[in-house]
Amino acid sequence: MGRVLVFGLATFVSLTPSSIPERVPLTAQTRAVRELVADLTASDAAARARAACELRERGDSAAEAVPPLVVLLADAAPVSASVCPQRWWRGDRDDLTSPGEQAATALVAIGSRSFQPVLAALRDTTWVARRNAAWALGALDDGRASTALVEALKDPEAGVREQAAWALGALDNQAAVPALAGALKDSDTRVRRQAAWALGAIDDHRAVDPLTQALADADERTREQAAWALGAIDDRRAVQPLVRALTDASPGVRKQAAWALGAIGDASAVEGLVRALTDQERGAREQAAWALGAIGDSRAVTGLLSALQDPDASVRRQAAWAIGAIGK
Repeated sequence: MGRVLVFGLATFVSLTPSSIPERVPLTAQTRAVRELVADLTASDAAARARAACELRERGDSAAEAVPPLVVLLADAAPVSASVCPQRWWRGDRDDLTSPGEQAATALVAIGSRSFQPVLAALRDTTWVARRNAAWALGALDDGRASTALVEALKDPEAGVREQAAWALGALDNQAAVPALAGALKDSDTRVRRQAAWALGAIDDHRAVDPLTQALADADERTREQAAWALGAIDDRRAVQPLVRALTDASPGVRKQAAWALGAIGDASAVEGLVRALTDQERGAREQAAWALGAIGDSRAVTGLLSALQDPDASVRRQAAWAIGAIGK
């Protein structure tokens, strides 16, 4: 992760026999880095973003760019993501990015020298800088950021809280579980979804009860993410709540609940999963067939045989696989 070690990369000083300093000329790479640093303040937002992208490609050799890149974290000017040939940020190539987002990726590529400056940026007065810093701290994967990121879950801006939740999941620090469980009740749906993902990524059994409660969240994507997280944690306490989620109004939640039940592998879910073989949504039926095969209980065979007549070929294939898995 990055720290504030700022030094010129190719200006070396040696002593002659007479102890007179002799300056070695700047290398082409150092000149290129300094030209890119100058472009970080260009009037054109695309030029600023492109300079950050190119500094990212230089990795640790661009360490002298850390201070201006940290300043650039606050730059939210929208530019086409196509300015960067290689993507580190979320979304598709046609999406928008910003110089601040690209500065964050460059700081991560520079590595440990960026850590302390980025950590300090988590207290920036501009919320965009705090959000981009939170992402970078998660990507830098340095556990020393955990305490500050837990505090960032209280940030007044939802975008910062969302990114802090992601970063805590990326850091996989079990000490963050209570704070992330609290974030499942955040007023913003994006934060709740990301907190659910983070709890699944951390895989701590203390999260089972709050995630089970999140299966009743008003936001269907939060419910879906909670179902995934419960499957990732693999705790049998979640089985009956997940069975109930098989009748959720959202097809995505039903599908994810079926997957989670298969991942947990508890035979008490068989009856609910057999019923799910007749779900109106193909994806839920297909996932239920997979889950029954993963559980491997012979009570599912009758329902799976009926699923061999499903109108959708993918469901029929999954049912056939499940029957074979149970028969082994």
